[in-house]
Amino acid sequence: MIPSSSTGRLPQGREVNANVARRQRYGKAWEYLLLTSTLLGLVVLVLLIFNIVNDAFGAIATQSSVEVESLTGGRDLEELSQAELIAILEAELRSRVLRNLEREQPLVEREQANLIDLINTEIVKPEIVAIYPLNRFLFERSAIEAQLAAEFPRAELSFKSWLSGNFITNPMSSDPLKAGVRTAILGSLWLLSLTILIAFPLGIGAAIYLEEYKNEKPFDERSSLGKRANALITRAAGLIETNIYNLSGVPSIIYGILGLAIFVRALETITSGSIFGGSDTTANGRTILSAALTMTLLILPVVIISSQEAIRAVPSSLRQASYGLGATKWQTIWNIVLPNAMPGILTGTILAVSRAIGETAPLIVIGASTFIVTDPEGLFSKFTVLPIQIYNWTSRPQEEFRAIAAAAIMVLLTILVTLNATAIILRNYLRSKRVG
Repeated sequence: MIPSSSTGRLPQGREVNANVARRQRYGKAWEYLLLTSTLLGLVVLVLLIFNIVNDAFGAIATQSSVEVESLTGGRDLEELSQAELIAILEAELRSRVLRNLEREQPLVEREQANLIDLINTEIVKPEIVAIYPLNRFLFERSAIEAQLAAEFPRAELSFKSWLSGNFITNPMSSDPLKAGVRTAILGSLWLLSLTILIAFPLGIGAAIYLEEYKNEKPFDERSSLGKRANALITRAAGLIETNIYNLSGVPSIIYGILGLAIFVRALETITSGSIFGGSDTTANGRTILSAALTMTLLILPVVIISSQEAIRAVPSSLRQASYGLGATKWQTIWNIVLPNAMPGILTGTILAVSRAIGETAPLIVIGASTFIVTDPEGLFSKFTVLPIQIYNWTSRPQEEFRAIAAAAIMVLLTILVTLNATAIILRNYLRSKRVG
């Protein structure tokens, strides 16, 4: 019971009821405030998802430079024979273009589908004259068709899903109809896999030392030299721990500048692969390895801090029971502490990876490509990642690139949810199997 602020005595009778009613009103007010905040967050999330889906699906109006009917006499291209398709190509294309095509592969050896693609890309040349988001296509279709009939009489309006199988498997292209995210997906997977392989064991190792061995005295305390060495190690461990907490709040671009100075320039012979006798010499240290090491520095403080908290949460009684059965300190850590702490460690790792997969600034600083059509093949390859690809497309003025950027965002979110779901399933499995 709260004493009266004016008299210093405990309230009695009606004062008690008034006091309880007042505190209940305060509690209800806070409850409604928190509920409102939660609902507001959900509304913002729904609006974000709606905008992404609305841009990733919709309609396009295309107009061809040459009408297909004028080439085929009113027939569809699929109805023509191989000889007829070749005749159209030979009649419409310049001799230089024909020579280049023949040099790549003779026309007579090409399949019908390939010849049709050549006619569409080289002769028909469909161009996008307008794109429309999904909500306008669904609810304003009549108005859109009337506008197109007035401005582009030959244009055809059709539904368009920018997120498609070809979008996943195609490399980057300057043509939004042909552009894809295959190279960016492979670069993201290479980068994340290598970052996790480096940061996870380093983070857990550092957390184990700081929680379990920091106060250990490795040198003999009976000598003054041993005492000074132990004191120095203890102070150094404390300084490192303090800096780890500080580094977790450093802006990501600072890590990019650090990675540029150390991994790209100072260690270029290693990160470019030239020291091993084989690499892409045009990468100049701006490789997947440099990016992974930079991202490791970025997420390592989060992994260490979360691992420390998880290790600290393991009851001391489990450790004492293990020591009582004759286990060594390392056996206790390996068989008792880590299995019980692993769910918490994985939770921190999930947060760290979620931050790493969406980072753009440090990767741009170290020189990740914004336009690349070759897939990464190893640690020393040039690369790009999905966030940089999205940034590149959204910075362009054409509406088509903003639409494929929305599709790329959906791919990025799918990868993120898949990785997090895998980690959560593993965390829950380990939680069900933990000791004690």
